[in-house]
Amino acid sequence: MSEQKLMHSSDAMRGDGHVPLMRIEELSVDFSTARGPIHALRHISLDVAAGRILGLVGESGCGKSSLAYSLIGLLAGNARITHGVIRLGDDDLAHLSAGRWRALRGKRIAMIFQDPMTSLNPVRTIGQQMMDIQYRERITRAEKRKLAVDFLAQVRIPDPEARLDSYPHELSGGMRQRVCIAMALLTRPDLLIADEPTTALDATLEVQIIHLLRDLQQQFGCSVIFVSHHLGTVAELCDDVAVMYAGEVVEQGSVDEIFRQPAHPYTQALLECDPGSIREATRILPTIPGSLPDLRQVPSGCIFQDRCPHVFERCRREHPGFYSGERTQLTRCYRVAGEGEMTS
Repeated sequence: MSEQKLMHSSDAMRGDGHVPLMRIEELSVDFSTARGPIHALRHISLDVAAGRILGLVGESGCGKSSLAYSLIGLLAGNARITHGVIRLGDDDLAHLSAGRWRALRGKRIAMIFQDPMTSLNPVRTIGQQMMDIQYRERITRAEKRKLAVDFLAQVRIPDPEARLDSYPHELSGGMRQRVCIAMALLTRPDLLIADEPTTALDATLEVQIIHLLRDLQQQFGCSVIFVSHHLGTVAELCDDVAVMYAGEVVEQGSVDEIFRQPAHPYTQALLECDPGSIREATRILPTIPGSLPDLRQVPSGCIFQDRCPHVFERCRREHPGFYSGERTQLTRCYRVAGEGEMTS
């Protein structure tokens, strides 16, 4: 095994020469409940590189969407950022005023939501909504309409001029999601957050949307955070990956590193459970034994300890830091540092 290096969370950043557009440092988020606070995100440190696509993957409930909503200031009313910073240029997004958020949201940062039907106003036409979001632009209404047509054409909607007069219910799910992508890109944001944008679509439409996102990202040069539980989609679309489990990032690195040589037992288990990795017909799909821990009382030690087949004593006592791999790969696991290989 090559020499591994323990990285402090503040140093767990890119090592491949790509300039970070956004830098997340030690971000923690709590949700208040009647039974006590849920520590939904804990000490998240990530870089979003300029001009690249970062995939956030993990089981449902691992904190992917909570992280995404933290980055655009749309957390639920019972949530609060308890620690850390989110750096975008000179701004710390973790501590912005409401007025400053209004200036940034939809301009430097935009978002594509899961369900396009609930993202669009059902009583306003597509054209009205696409012109409404251009309220900051000092151009005529005719120019705004032309820009809306141009962006509908960019997302490959046929007869875009006529579609401006359509209502959302008159479009298919795939068409509605293309409209949402066009609206998100219309203001030419530096960062586009896509929160499971293909969840409501069938497999054929999912492939079309993924290819469209990749083409548009390369055309506009923006950074993208792509939230998904679909590993095959992430492997095809993304440049970098962060694997989340129970509110922590347990592994991160380039797509090639994570998918070719996963180091964390959770990442390995996720890949083994991916239907695309099953070679023989079976009625029983693989699963990860056990369940997520109670995040009101976060256990000491490794967060994955109760489900890990390789757990040993230190895993239960001490919370692992990040250990570096060959290039950009960082993993929260003592086995990566050469400890506990023979212990099951």
